[in-house]
Amino acid sequence: MSDNYPQQTQSIPIIYVSDKNTKQDAGDGTTVINIEAESENAAPAPATAPAQPDIMANFDDTLQRARLAFASGKTRNVSFRRKQLENLLRCYEEHENEIISALEADLRRPKQESLIVETEFMKNDIKHILYHLNDWVKPEKPDKSFVNMLDDVHIYNDPFGVVLVIGAWNYPLQLLLVPVAAAIAAGNCVVLKPSEIAGNCAKFIAETIPKYLDNDCYPVVCGGPSETADLLNQRFDYIFYTGSTRVGKIVHAAANKNLTPTTLELGGKSPCYIDKSVELRTAVKRILWGKLINCGQTCIAPDYILCSKEMEQKFIAEAREVLKEWYGDNIQSSPDLSRVINQNNFQRLLGLMKSGRVAVGGKYDASERFIEPTILVDVKPDDPIMEEEIFGPILPIYTVENAYDAIKFINAREKPLVLYVFSNSSKLIKEFKNNTTSGGFCSNETIMHVGVDTLPFGGVGMSGMGSYHGKYGFDTFTHKKSCLGKNLAMLGEKMASARYPPYSDRKSSLLSFLLRKRRPLPNLYLSHIFAAGLGIGLTFLMNYYLQVRKGKLLSR
Repeated sequence: MSDNYPQQTQSIPIIYVSDKNTKQDAGDGTTVINIEAESENAAPAPATAPAQPDIMANFDDTLQRARLAFASGKTRNVSFRRKQLENLLRCYEEHENEIISALEADLRRPKQESLIVETEFMKNDIKHILYHLNDWVKPEKPDKSFVNMLDDVHIYNDPFGVVLVIGAWNYPLQLLLVPVAAAIAAGNCVVLKPSEIAGNCAKFIAETIPKYLDNDCYPVVCGGPSETADLLNQRFDYIFYTGSTRVGKIVHAAANKNLTPTTLELGGKSPCYIDKSVELRTAVKRILWGKLINCGQTCIAPDYILCSKEMEQKFIAEAREVLKEWYGDNIQSSPDLSRVINQNNFQRLLGLMKSGRVAVGGKYDASERFIEPTILVDVKPDDPIMEEEIFGPILPIYTVENAYDAIKFINAREKPLVLYVFSNSSKLIKEFKNNTTSGGFCSNETIMHVGVDTLPFGGVGMSGMGSYHGKYGFDTFTHKKSCLGKNLAMLGEKMASARYPPYSDRKSSLLSFLLRKRRPLPNLYLSHIFAAGLGIGLTFLMNYYLQVRKGKLLSR
């Protein structure tokens, strides 16, 4: 598949490098770095691929141009940022069909899914940024204490500098370009690293994005695991990575060498508890949709179900009917189910299907990388399918007696990226919220919380660190610079002079009084005080005016 990467040209700053074609499972949305890993479908080196020293020279040159561009101040200009974002939005609109075709070629993704989770998501993300950017970039004015009443206290939103964004193959455009848009909005220069596993989408990004974005500020770098490791040896001001926990640790270790701040959007096993109080048909549809979109290759897909034995049997019966309703009698022929990304992941998933017992589905076809939506029962906590993120159309059910046991089971494992609870009991939902820890929480729905741009999206613990989307993405790529401004007027200096030697008890008492924390007055009272003061002042001025006018009349 040598056509997966275009040939290098002088006009656009893209580095084309080889893939080592090493072997390892990579079933968790990751670009594997410096481990013996990669997909069998990854692209071989182009015939003109440069030798390793030349690759590193290109990295140096690309980053140097980005650093010079940032140092010039062009990305600090809000109008420049806005223009770049508008260009990126135009790219999505003008190339929507090409994007959908690339996704279909890499994942056999149905058009409707690609519209929902890629193109429309990315367009709405940029529109949201453009609507609010002028407000976001303004310096923030925090509350001031008594001692700073005469001072200028602000928080300035500074860009970090040159940042690296590493995308993932399961949503190869959204998971790269949404954080890139946030980094642009914050005023950074950005190096884009698409996942080479989704080769057609990587090719689209490499060929198309440089036609719309400033080439010095936003270069695209393509390559395999060893080249990505070499890229991580460069010094960046911020690194944003989406992928597996395993590789996230490697990225974090590389960043630590230069104390580079990072955001890690990782995965994990997201549980889904089903209470007996739910309207089951609706619950089954929402759970299966969340599980099967993109063929289960979604970091926030429900990874396993927790429910009672009674609910397990009911769920399976409903699931059979729903799957038939959606995909017909021959699921493999349905155009509405994606395929596993490559043979490595396909074989890994077949191995996971050996856990427990197949209750629904279980068929597969290696020639198409097709796996039928499969539900497993009688799984054990230490089965492989309960130990690693599934990342495929397989849904195990682990039975528990009640919600309390489910909470204990969840808390005994690593913190998930999201926790799903289906119940008509608000009290039970609150119990899960209060007594578990997860990156996100979603009740009576799956996946959809990621589309709420006023909510931060991110993990906790082994499921990640940091968050983004909407304003949270802007803040992720922004350094909050604390700024205190004082004047040299006599009043301020007189109040502050107690800090100077020679020290005395009187000075200590004055400083203690000035620095003492005081309970703020409620805003309601402040407004009342202001209104009362204004009324008294106006009354005084009116009386004074009348008295003066009366005196003038008498003098006549």
